[in-house]
Amino acid sequence: MPADKTHQRAAQILERTGPDLPADAVMREMFSTWKRGTPAEKRAVARAVFAHSRWQGWLDADDPMIKQIAAALTHQRQFDQDPESYRTDDLAAHAVPAWVHDQIDFTPAELRALQTEPVLWIRARSNHTLDTAKTLKPSEPAPAPADTTGFRYLGTDDLYRTPGFKKGHFEIQDLGSQLIGHACAPQPGETWWDTCCGEGGKTLHLADLMQGKGLIWASDRSNRRLARLKQRTARAEVFNYRAINWNGGEYPPTKTKFDGILIDAPCSGVGTWRRNPHARWTTSLTDVHELAVIQRQLLTNVANSLKPGGRLIYAVCTTTRSETTAVADAFTTAHPELEPLSLLDRGPQVFLKPAEWNANGMFLAGWKRASNQ
Repeated sequence: MPADKTHQRAAQILERTGPDLPADAVMREMFSTWKRGTPAEKRAVARAVFAHSRWQGWLDADDPMIKQIAAALTHQRQFDQDPESYRTDDLAAHAVPAWVHDQIDFTPAELRALQTEPVLWIRARSNHTLDTAKTLKPSEPAPAPADTTGFRYLGTDDLYRTPGFKKGHFEIQDLGSQLIGHACAPQPGETWWDTCCGEGGKTLHLADLMQGKGLIWASDRSNRRLARLKQRTARAEVFNYRAINWNGGEYPPTKTKFDGILIDAPCSGVGTWRRNPHARWTTSLTDVHELAVIQRQLLTNVANSLKPGGRLIYAVCTTTRSETTAVADAFTTAHPELEPLSLLDRGPQVFLKPAEWNANGMFLAGWKRASNQ
């Protein structure tokens, strides 16, 4: 597709976006009705849309949208060729909103990672690792501890249309999310609670790590997301779970005591700003503070559901102080009966940075109830 046509379609998407209508949602809607669009054409439009959000701080808002898109793509090409040509001070001033610097101390490498286009990570089902590696080429293994089933896909195929995906042989899952599952380290036969399961990406990973043995309670406040979870588990032939609606309130949905609880809590999503650059300009400091209150309450509400010896894992795809160390430290102080638990051999509080892992930014914290309590 000619560049001007790509820019026109990207402009149509961007002109419809707003705080309550993110670019990726508009894009999905447009692509679903663009029947003649090839995968390559859709990738080009998506690249233009995300480049505009990624380089918005350098653009003249008074210019026509198509001109802004062309300028953004020029910035992306220049950055890809020579990242050091963009000064760290300029990246700090223009790549992120000003308020975030009070929450995150970005290193030069982290600022440059934000301006790098994201990579695609997949997780092979444990009994389909070899055939997935052979089929999805080119690819390369993920770093440890995700190296046994995680891969970075380097090709251009639409993976959702591949036979392996349709048969449930692999999941498209960011490496940061995969590392959460490895931090939980559930064992076959255990009982786990995925409290904010969303559409079930981590539920599926927990089930695979448990080799289909044991039970996972998967809860979410959205029936739509729970319906999507049921579709995904059916495709993957995962059956050792129970799905239930829970709004995060004071009373858990079951009196069951758990070997492990995962709280993948609602958060500001700052750690996903490389993959979702539009959110840089729609997320506010108020959002961060309001979500931190919810996160602290979620931890409090589930703590009593741990068995003696049970593990509690807190995870957020953000790296703001208010939602990470502040939440974890406050919970540790309020719950002396829970001991901090080292995760991924990195201590009880772990930051996963995009510059190190080439993935979404994440924060993890862990605790363990004493065996005699």
